[in-house]
Amino acid sequence: MTTEGAQEFYGRWATPYDVIARRTPGIQRLRRRVAAACQLEPGDTVVEMGCGTGANLPYLRERVGPEGTVVGIDFTGPVLERAREATAAYDNVHVLRADATTPPLPSSDRSAASDDEASVDDTGRSDVEVAGVDPGPIDAVLATFVVGMLEDPAGAVDDWCEFVRPGGHVVLANAARSDEWYAPPVNAVFRTIVVLSTPPTAKLRYEDDPHLRLDERIDAAHARLRERSVAVADETHVFGVVRLTGGRLPDSE
Repeated sequence: MTTEGAQEFYGRWATPYDVIARRTPGIQRLRRRVAAACQLEPGDTVVEMGCGTGANLPYLRERVGPEGTVVGIDFTGPVLERAREATAAYDNVHVLRADATTPPLPSSDRSAASDDEASVDDTGRSDVEVAGVDPGPIDAVLATFVVGMLEDPAGAVDDWCEFVRPGGHVVLANAARSDEWYAPPVNAVFRTIVVLSTPPTAKLRYEDDPHLRLDERIDAAHARLRERSVAVADETHVFGVVRLTGGRLPDSE
């Protein structure tokens, strides 16, 4: 599916996705746990890749406080409008329209940043700075329910690690098949949800089953984060379906 097709699909379904993201039983507790896994302190800067309708952004803002900075990035216009509405009361929460695989952020090593790492204008400012946001050193990157949609999820994790300061954190949370003893009925429901939420949603049979492809991409992303990290915390939630991996990056290369 093209990027334009994905934007149109997710934009059309922005309202039901927002309801699910905010009102599913237990989801607020999970989002608080995800925000806590970022190991943020007051005054820190955190970037969420693929922030969607912004359901995580208030919880991240709680962690960094009014003196910190929260940046949400997503590529779908109608989705971002809901994120902006949800965070309008916070002057330190910024929502930007961009592709999470090529986010408009400077590398953690600003002196080595190039046009390939973040597009710049003729004053040398990155896109995020042109938008009125100078995030400074990034303390954490969060991506929830995103990597399963990416063609190269491990490569995206590598890129995200480059944006984070030495000793910072990258956190992934994704839904995949459960490995618990009661998994069969849970996974049957999970497969149905994946099929119905996979563009264009009209197919009941796939040559490449979407829930298996999703598992492969999530496994690749979480494995790469473990490789890049010096300390790792792995958790499962929601009947073993949600996998949460938090990694602390090396203090120096």
